[in-house]
Amino acid sequence: MFIMLEKITNTFSDVFRNIAGKSTISEKNIEDAVEQIKNALLEADVNLRVVRRFVNSTIEEAKGEKVLRSVAPGQQFVKIVYDKILALLGDKKTDLQLKGQDTISTILFLGLQGAGKTTGAAKLALRLKNEGRKPLLVACDLVRPAAIEQLSVLAEKIDVPIYKEDTKDAPKVAKNALTFAAKNGCDTVIVDTAGRLQVDEDMMAEIVQVKKVCNPVETILVADAMMGQSVVDVAKAFDEALSLTGVILTKFDSDARGGAALSLKSVTGKPILFMGTGEKLTDWEPFFPERIAGRILGMGDVVSLVEKAQETFEEEEAEKLQKKIAKEGFSLQDMLDQLQRVKKMGSIQNILEMVPGMAGQIDESQIDTSVMKRQEAIILSMTKKERENHLILGPSRRKRIARGSGTSVGEVNKLIKQFEKTRLMMRKFSKNKGLQAQFMQQFGGK
Repeated sequence: MFIMLEKITNTFSDVFRNIAGKSTISEKNIEDAVEQIKNALLEADVNLRVVRRFVNSTIEEAKGEKVLRSVAPGQQFVKIVYDKILALLGDKKTDLQLKGQDTISTILFLGLQGAGKTTGAAKLALRLKNEGRKPLLVACDLVRPAAIEQLSVLAEKIDVPIYKEDTKDAPKVAKNALTFAAKNGCDTVIVDTAGRLQVDEDMMAEIVQVKKVCNPVETILVADAMMGQSVVDVAKAFDEALSLTGVILTKFDSDARGGAALSLKSVTGKPILFMGTGEKLTDWEPFFPERIAGRILGMGDVVSLVEKAQETFEEEEAEKLQKKIAKEGFSLQDMLDQLQRVKKMGSIQNILEMVPGMAGQIDESQIDTSVMKRQEAIILSMTKKERENHLILGPSRRKRIARGSGTSVGEVNKLIKQFEKTRLMMRKFSKNKGLQAQFMQQFGGK
């Protein structure tokens, strides 16, 4: 779960647990539940006007005859709250409005200093590059010391061209960058502009001139999620001067309270397009309101979990593995490969929190990630032959593996026993169609 949503998710989970199982609910039940939700939203630093509208509309709809006399009133209430949260977040995902690749699309990045514009520009460039576009990064932050150097380093890391000049004339740089893009076959120009510690006239005047020159298809505010509902005021100021088309929230993985995400769309009318979820250049995700709403309400996010798995596991490799399992060919090398792929998907807690019903049920302190590290070290200390055939692992080999991995013989024995049990379970599962069907049904399959 995103840390910033953890507290509010726990509250929603408690409310729904109390009300969902009731065969009948009263107006008092609804009022008590909505009061808890209201307090959770205020604690999350959600805009006060947004909270009031949310509370009033939820109570009005939940006290309707359809809910109170419903066969499953608790579930009806949960559905109402989900719809209201989804409306706050923006109903559905909004895509970048880019032109075809035979025409240059310009994206203007703006925001306050420290919000993560420069890193965000590189993250978006990498994403667009992976989608088959040819991005160009443009260094128009000519105020912050080392901003151009930072963008240059990032551009080199992701192997994307950068346009920069030794000047203080940002509109001139933007204009020349478009000429450079046309000559070099770039179809998407991402312009990184200067920010200040607060909104001021000089900054706005410069960005207005840059916008006139580059005529962007997207004018995007990059905002720090840790600013809470004060992001709304910043967004309104930028929108009045520059007519925003959307917002990107950075530091979504922080311990911020979530007020920005739940306030922005409702107050400004501008959709959240992407969210920064970590420090790596790949930690950049499209903002799916329905998925975030599901995670806030403790309903999990199976779609994102599947997508993460698809990014990590090749379909062809999965089919090969399935055949090996069925024939009892699953080896310690295969186990190592799976451990390393799971690591690429992110933290174990984040993965588990995407599973329906798991949100708020996991204490991070109880997740021992060192077990996986030790298992990986033990298997890496084996020879290729030993990984492919665990039956040759006699006492002397196990001692050598324990020494090489910095573990004990007992831990090596434990891993091998666990491997043998897992291997047997996987083989049974691969042959049991009924069990597979139950599993698919549990996770939303057909």
